[in-house]
Amino acid sequence: MKKFLIAILMAMPMLAAAQDNTWERIEQEPVQKENPDAKYLAEGAVPVVDGKVCWQTTITAPGKSAQQIYDILLKQMTKMVNEPNQIANSTIALQNSETYELGAVFHEWLVFKSSALSLDRTKFNFQLFVKCANEKAEIKITRITYDYDMDRKPVHYDAETWITDKYAVNKKRTKLYPLSSKFRRKTIDRKDFIFNKFNTLLNENN
Repeated sequence: MKKFLIAILMAMPMLAAAQDNTWERIEQEPVQKENPDAKYLAEGAVPVVDGKVCWQTTITAPGKSAQQIYDILLKQMTKMVNEPNQIANSTIALQNSETYELGAVFHEWLVFKSSALSLDRTKFNFQLFVKCANEKAEIKITRITYDYDMDRKPVHYDAETWITDKYAVNKKRTKLYPLSSKFRRKTIDRKDFIFNKFNTLLNENN
């Protein structure tokens, strides 16, 4: 009887294995992790027009007149030049209610990292232009520069020689260069925020 029980116990692992039909297991492809910088590495992420970094977009606003669009964006741009992150001299430089054109100059803090012990930021300078027409607005952001490390050893960068593909992306387009990467990321994020905000405002109540 004892030998019989021992034989059963020895066979149990084999029985368990026999019930594990490996052919029934779902073979899963290894998960490919998306590059967190994919958005910033994309071709055309930082466009250059006539030698200058320049983002341009057209926002449609069905049912709104040029005057309505002008009024909405003037109000938003006025708010922007008075936000807490703005530095002296941010202003609405162009207001033409006859041609429905607007232009603003921004000098603002672009924060890379903030903690109780440290603050990493740059002075971010750019110009924003708007051309309104019935049911649409043409938006342009250009003339971008940075003034970094203002409290210690200030250094000035032009967008054209700092965040463009030539200076910020490796040849295989697989990674950003360490020094300029944070400038490229945050500038694209800021541009996206402005364009998305304008789009939201112009399409409210449509």
